[in-house]
Amino acid sequence: MKKKKKPIFNLLKKIVKLFHIKYTIEGLENIPSEPSILIGNHAHSYGPFFAELRFSLKRQTWCASEIMSMKTAPAYMQEDFWGLKPKGTKWFFKLMSYICAPICVYVFKSADTIPVYRDTRGISTFKRTIEELNNGNHIFIYPEGREPHNNIINDFQQKFVDVAKMYYKKTKKSLNFVPFYLSPKLKKVCFGKPITFDPNTKMEQERERICTYLKNKITNIATNLPLHTVIPYANIPKKAYPKNKSTTN
Repeated sequence: MKKKKKPIFNLLKKIVKLFHIKYTIEGLENIPSEPSILIGNHAHSYGPFFAELRFSLKRQTWCASEIMSMKTAPAYMQEDFWGLKPKGTKWFFKLMSYICAPICVYVFKSADTIPVYRDTRGISTFKRTIEELNNGNHIFIYPEGREPHNNIINDFQQKFVDVAKMYYKKTKKSLNFVPFYLSPKLKKVCFGKPITFDPNTKMEQERERICTYLKNKITNIATNLPLHTVIPYANIPKKAYPKNKSTTN
């Protein structure tokens, strides 16, 4: 069901868009005409902001349900946004989480987002995703977990692939998963060639096959770009940000 946008949110979105990065987008031809799952690096909040502000095709974005409720948003922000901050500053960021929570909840609930639940309500995330695919929307998913995969991305939480199984049961169509890499430093987003879900393969093997392809492709896209600083998923100190390729001879 399409959300009814609120005037305040629309105004806020226009203001943010004026100052947000204007990306050069490459590889749009790799996105199939039929609705697909678009998988990319989170890059702090740059990834989701790109989907909401700069992507011209119909789309929805998976969003952690915790950030969409005042009951859970402050604790989620303390852990996900500022969990790696020095202990001496924890009190400040705890205060900030309560100050910022109402704004974050409003923004994420008003945007084109699909809540991602990590409990028994998880099935509703998949049902809503199928509904949006059937409505012609591409779906942005940023599946990075906490553990690093390499200097470009973290390992993936793989269960997002299961949406393809449900979609196939409903439609008899095989979903495409399209990798992309976003570089705020280069002001560039590059989409790679998709991989197609195989309904005849065991789900455990298919999760691994698709995730391995996507991680490798995103990494290859990144390393083939000019030397630049990679914006990681975790909010680590800037001096620890990696480069997209080795600078040694």
